[in-house]
Amino acid sequence: MMTLKTSLRMAGAAVAALTLLSPVVWAADAPTVPAFVKADTKALEAKIIAWRRDIHQHPELGNRETRTAKLVADHLKKLGLEVQTGVAHTGVVAVLKGGKPGPVLALRADMDALPVTEQVDLPFASKVRTTYNGQDVGVMHACGHDGHVAILMGVAELLAKRRADLPGTVKFIFQPAEEGAPEGEQGGAELMVAQGVLDTEPKPQAIFGLHLGSAYHAGTIAYRPGPAMAAADMFKIVVQGRQAHGGRPWTGVDPLVTSAQILVGLQTIVSRNMEVIKEPAVVTVGALNGGVRSNIIPDKAEMVGTIRTFDEGMRQEVHERIRRVAQNIAESAGATATVTIETGYPVTDNDRNLTAWAVPVLAQVAGPGNLVEGSKTTGAEDFSFFQKKIPGFFFWVGATSPDIPLDKVPSNHSPLFKVDESSLAIGAEAMASLSVAWLNSH
Repeated sequence: MMTLKTSLRMAGAAVAALTLLSPVVWAADAPTVPAFVKADTKALEAKIIAWRRDIHQHPELGNRETRTAKLVADHLKKLGLEVQTGVAHTGVVAVLKGGKPGPVLALRADMDALPVTEQVDLPFASKVRTTYNGQDVGVMHACGHDGHVAILMGVAELLAKRRADLPGTVKFIFQPAEEGAPEGEQGGAELMVAQGVLDTEPKPQAIFGLHLGSAYHAGTIAYRPGPAMAAADMFKIVVQGRQAHGGRPWTGVDPLVTSAQILVGLQTIVSRNMEVIKEPAVVTVGALNGGVRSNIIPDKAEMVGTIRTFDEGMRQEVHERIRRVAQNIAESAGATATVTIETGYPVTDNDRNLTAWAVPVLAQVAGPGNLVEGSKTTGAEDFSFFQKKIPGFFFWVGATSPDIPLDKVPSNHSPLFKVDESSLAIGAEAMASLSVAWLNSH
């Protein structure tokens, strides 16, 4: 019997309540990783790095990943896979049939970049500019998706080489627009699911995904059972008052003062109404706009913000309380408030059984002390749409150079975001190991 003491980043009673926070133990009959996975990954490492650099130098925004999609599709076709292009605009789906009968597994990588101007001094830094929502912007892989694509291309080549011994089928999903589709368009995982990527034959029974993360040093793999990343929703509140002279406020209804009261009232939703010992929640107002000059009380003000939750019941309660707070405060001031809430990504909720199965596999890849259970993150991931259909497991691969303190490192989405390229081989080995072990044990 082998034992791995996982490093934990949480403390207190909440930690004790989660059984997977105890040291990871697996028996001799637990899923094991064939030795060829590490050797094959090492042989592919230079290719994976080259693919990642090429994609990094030529980033494309969501629903516009045409060059990236062609690079992926051409590679998969050369491997002899059944390839479908144009899924959810620019997505690529490929099927690898193993030489033996067995289950169907899906693997996912996201392809899109961000409207960010790169500030990292690299020979393959992005110089690309484009138009996004009517603005001229730089384009950068500031969230590691270039690495995700390169990793999954490498995994496809590794598994294709071993296809004769694979018991089952692997469906590769190269997804566009994880960061969101352009205004007025649909896209991402939600559109891929709506178009039947998980319902068409072969139908996968489980799905794996990963993310390169700046919150962990290269060499570390992190996971979390259950709710791991937040649901993300957007709200807009339009407060309608009555315009008046700034020196005669009693002749109008001030939407700015009313909005300020609403803004403060919104902060009590989490602090006074949510059961925060159950799950955390966040309500943030990101912008408040109204008025044009100092001596005019405007007739209208508008605020927009974000909602982050980890529980569906709490999510719906937050929505209802935002409406109630805004409308009641506005009414008390003689104004009106129109509340619009746009539902975004669901909670990224790792299937607990699949997570428990995957942990000892990742432990063998990471090695002693390098597999950790991470904290919840209020970032969001549209991998969650896949998880609403079939069991899914999403994990993180540390991508920060070990010589950079984690409290000093630029985060994902920063123009200074930089990937330690040693993380690419670790990610590929982890994904390939999970794939081979899952097919063999199911």
